[in-house]
Amino acid sequence: MRDLWHGYAVHETGTRNNPADALSAIEAASDQKTLDEARVAFLGKKGRLTAASAAMKDLPNEEKPAYGQALNVARSAVTTAIDGKLAQLQEQADQKSVEGIDLTLPPRELLEGGLHPLTLIKDRAIQILRRMGFALADGPEIETEYHCFDALNTPDDHPARNEKDTFYFDSGKLLRTHTSSVQIRTMEKATPPVRIIAPGSAYRRDEIDATHLSVFNQLEGLFVAEDVKLGDLKGTLEYFLRALFGDKTEVRFRPHFFPFTEPSFEIDVKLHVKGQAPKWIEVAGCGMVDPAVFTSLTASRGDDLFDPERVTGFAFGMGLDRLAMIQWGIKDIRQLIDNDTRFLKQFS
Repeated sequence: MRDLWHGYAVHETGTRNNPADALSAIEAASDQKTLDEARVAFLGKKGRLTAASAAMKDLPNEEKPAYGQALNVARSAVTTAIDGKLAQLQEQADQKSVEGIDLTLPPRELLEGGLHPLTLIKDRAIQILRRMGFALADGPEIETEYHCFDALNTPDDHPARNEKDTFYFDSGKLLRTHTSSVQIRTMEKATPPVRIIAPGSAYRRDEIDATHLSVFNQLEGLFVAEDVKLGDLKGTLEYFLRALFGDKTEVRFRPHFFPFTEPSFEIDVKLHVKGQAPKWIEVAGCGMVDPAVFTSLTASRGDDLFDPERVTGFAFGMGLDRLAMIQWGIKDIRQLIDNDTRFLKQFS
């Protein structure tokens, strides 16, 4: 390397440089910062090897090949020395980091994660309904009054439209109170027959207690085609609930009122808890789509594909939180959002 440094020394300083300086500086580096300073000093833009390379232009042509070859050898030697020193420093740091550790101590338990009970019940419900021909649909959680209320035949004085029950924005939009708005958005673009389910979050100004949350999870369904009957609705939901809770699950339908279905029903299943008398518990609402919904939709679409004289349909909706509570005997809905690992680990 002496010939390599000779050209640089004479050109820049008029003195000779010892080629071992680079390797000595690298070997003497005690940490990564010092090593990086040595790298910059010899290989950086203003480093000694870089300056030596620039000096080659002043050499006679016959000396340039040998000088260039020596330059490559020197650069390779310096780079190899830096890499080796870096590995040595890293090994020393690794050894220092484990000093004092007793390798004979038993390891800490590695906790296994698992799916949240709401995810488990949602995936199971979707799996059952997909087998029945329902497709997944989605829509925005920040909705317009039209899609959340008007298009669903909800009158202006309905309590759900009150600010005490619904989260409104200054813009007039709102956090959807149910995923029924997805049904409207789907029918605005689709062509009958339509068979969809819409799982997702809904928001209401409910006071949080053992059975209510202000943010909860819904799964709604819609089937629209020619000659859809009430028997189709009843058979669909009885099959779904028995597939979810067991073949012997008892299901009953009670007359109810919803603005967007007529006739309307609430659905109960009989809950059997060991040591307690069986009791009916509400799990869902449903009904035949009110012709007024189809009439409004026909007017907005500008065609007759959803004319109530041509099509009928049924809709249903259920709270996934309630289904999870029934499935696993959870008594307080707040346990589903507390993130208490003692509660959640039983589902992993």
